Amino acid sequence: MPEVHLVLEWPDGSISQLYSPSTVILKRLQPGQNLAVVDLKVEGIAALEEASERVRARYGFACTRTDEERLKLERMASRFDDAERVQIRA
Repeated sequence: MPEVHLVLEWPDGSISQLYSPSTVILKRLQPGQNLAVVDLKVEGIAALEEASERVRARYGFACTRTDEERLKLERMASRFDDAERVQIRA
Protein backbone atom coordinates (compact mmCIF):
# COMPACT_ATOMS: atom_id res chain seq x y z
CA MET A 1 0.00 0.00 0.00
CA PRO A 2 1.39 3.42 -0.84
CA GLU A 3 2.07 5.56 2.21
CA VAL A 4 1.26 9.25 2.41
CA HIS A 5 3.08 11.86 4.49
CA LEU A 6 1.34 15.22 4.79
CA VAL A 7 3.07 18.21 6.32
CA LEU A 8 0.87 20.33 8.57
CA GLU A 9 1.66 23.96 9.32
CA TRP A 10 -0.12 24.94 12.52
CA PRO A 11 -1.36 28.43 13.44
CA ASP A 12 1.79 29.21 15.43
CA GLY A 13 4.02 28.28 12.48
CA SER A 14 5.08 24.92 13.91
CA ILE A 15 5.31 22.01 11.51
CA SER A 16 4.28 18.39 12.02
CA GLN A 17 3.86 15.42 9.76
CA LEU A 18 0.76 13.25 9.40
CA TYR A 19 1.39 9.70 8.21
CA SER A 20 -1.17 7.45 6.56
CA PRO A 21 -0.58 3.89 5.38
CA SER A 22 -2.96 4.51 2.47
CA THR A 23 -3.69 7.16 -0.13
CA VAL A 24 -7.31 7.07 1.04
CA ILE A 25 -6.40 10.01 3.30
CA LEU A 26 -6.15 12.17 0.17
CA LYS A 27 -9.92 11.90 -0.28
CA ARG A 28 -10.33 13.99 2.87
CA LEU A 29 -7.10 15.97 3.20
CA GLN A 30 -5.31 17.53 0.24
CA PRO A 31 -2.05 19.43 0.01
CA GLY A 32 -2.88 23.10 -0.41
CA GLN A 33 -5.94 23.01 1.82
CA ASN A 34 -6.31 25.51 4.61
CA LEU A 35 -8.66 24.10 7.26
CA ALA A 36 -9.97 25.08 10.64
CA VAL A 37 -8.30 23.03 13.38
CA VAL A 38 -11.60 21.35 14.23
CA ASP A 39 -12.15 20.32 10.60
CA LEU A 40 -8.62 18.97 10.29
CA LYS A 41 -9.15 16.92 13.44
CA VAL A 42 -12.50 15.48 12.30
CA GLU A 43 -11.37 14.73 8.75
CA GLY A 44 -7.95 13.50 9.82
CA ILE A 45 -9.32 11.03 12.36
CA ALA A 46 -11.91 9.72 9.90
CA ALA A 47 -9.25 9.34 7.20
CA LEU A 48 -6.87 7.51 9.54
CA GLU A 49 -9.64 5.11 10.57
CA GLU A 50 -10.47 4.43 6.94
CA ALA A 51 -6.80 3.88 6.11
CA SER A 52 -6.44 1.44 9.00
CA GLU A 53 -9.46 -0.51 7.76
CA ARG A 54 -7.94 -0.68 4.28
CA VAL A 55 -4.85 -2.25 5.82
CA ARG A 56 -7.08 -4.71 7.71
CA ALA A 57 -8.91 -5.66 4.52
CA ARG A 58 -5.66 -6.28 2.68
CA TYR A 59 -3.45 -7.84 5.36
CA GLY A 60 -5.90 -9.13 7.97
CA PHE A 61 -4.94 -6.69 10.74
CA ALA A 62 -5.40 -3.00 11.39
CA CYS A 63 -2.54 -0.51 11.22
CA THR A 64 -1.58 0.36 14.78
CA ARG A 65 0.47 3.32 13.61
CA THR A 66 -2.74 5.09 12.66
CA ASP A 67 -3.71 5.02 16.35
CA GLU A 68 -0.43 6.75 17.18
CA GLU A 69 -1.01 9.30 14.41
CA ARG A 70 -4.54 9.98 15.68
CA LEU A 71 -3.22 10.65 19.18
CA LYS A 72 -0.49 12.92 17.80
CA LEU A 73 -3.07 14.82 15.73
CA GLU A 74 -5.39 15.23 18.72
CA ARG A 75 -2.53 16.47 20.93
CA MET A 76 -1.41 19.04 18.37
CA ALA A 77 -4.97 20.20 17.69
CA SER A 78 -5.66 20.64 21.41
CA ARG A 79 -3.04 23.41 21.52
CA PHE A 80 -5.18 25.69 19.33
CA ASP A 81 -8.69 27.12 19.14
CA ASP A 82 -11.05 25.19 16.87
CA ALA A 83 -11.41 28.12 14.46
CA GLU A 84 -7.68 28.67 13.95
CA ARG A 85 -6.33 27.56 10.56
CA VAL A 86 -3.94 24.79 9.56
CA GLN A 87 -2.22 24.65 6.17
CA ILE A 88 -1.72 21.21 4.61
CA ARG A 89 1.43 20.83 2.55
CA ALA A 90 2.77 17.95 0.52
